[in-house]
Amino acid sequence: MDEEFFPPALLFAGTPFEINRLIMIRILAVLVLMLIFWLALRKPRVVPGKLQSLVEVAIGFVRDQIVYEQLGERIGKKYLPYICTVFFGVLFMNLAGITPFLNVSSNAIIGMPLVFALTTYVAFIYAGFREVGGFKYLRNALAPAGVPPVLYILLVPIEFINTFVVRPVSLALRLFLNMMVGHLLLVLAFSATWFLVGLFNAFSVIGVLTFAGGFFMTCIELLVAVLQAYVFALLSTIYIQSSVVEEH
Repeated sequence: MDEEFFPPALLFAGTPFEINRLIMIRILAVLVLMLIFWLALRKPRVVPGKLQSLVEVAIGFVRDQIVYEQLGERIGKKYLPYICTVFFGVLFMNLAGITPFLNVSSNAIIGMPLVFALTTYVAFIYAGFREVGGFKYLRNALAPAGVPPVLYILLVPIEFINTFVVRPVSLALRLFLNMMVGHLLLVLAFSATWFLVGLFNAFSVIGVLTFAGGFFMTCIELLVAVLQAYVFALLSTIYIQSSVVEEH
């Protein structure tokens, strides 16, 4: 089980550039994502083909249902590229968990979710400084208007922890834990199937049931992969929106 999350090195072992199976899956997910977008949009047509239509619908969903819904069109245009990157990046790395011969999401260990969370952390702080100004953003984030001055002694530390600590940590942990637990359930279901059916006795019937359970969990994992990409992109947009409003 340890090798599922801490696989041995494949290339450059013992160096800072060591590449293992999980790193290879991340690289492959990025390359596939880039290839799909390149094939779909390298020569856009007025009457789009199937792949172009699919990609445009996906981008339109992120734009209209997530970004513009929270930020409006004027500000949303500035941050749409980032939110699209987050959505499709998380999605494709999640889908690796149910892809044959890959069978593990890059987000099932904490490293990649932490990278996504830290980029969102930088994005919403940058948005606050850019759209409302550094001092005003920090004042709005840490000392909301309409509160009795004496309460700021308690409120400022609480808001600081909530905004600058809890947000990135919760983003990373939510994605990481969902994908890790899903991967463990799939491993248990299919490992049990392999073991029980391999006995060639009465227990093989149970193996069929575990295989059915594994197939069911694969369908659930597909839903979770899409849902977690949506939630991560939505929360990232909400955090940006909370940074750019004039007052909380």
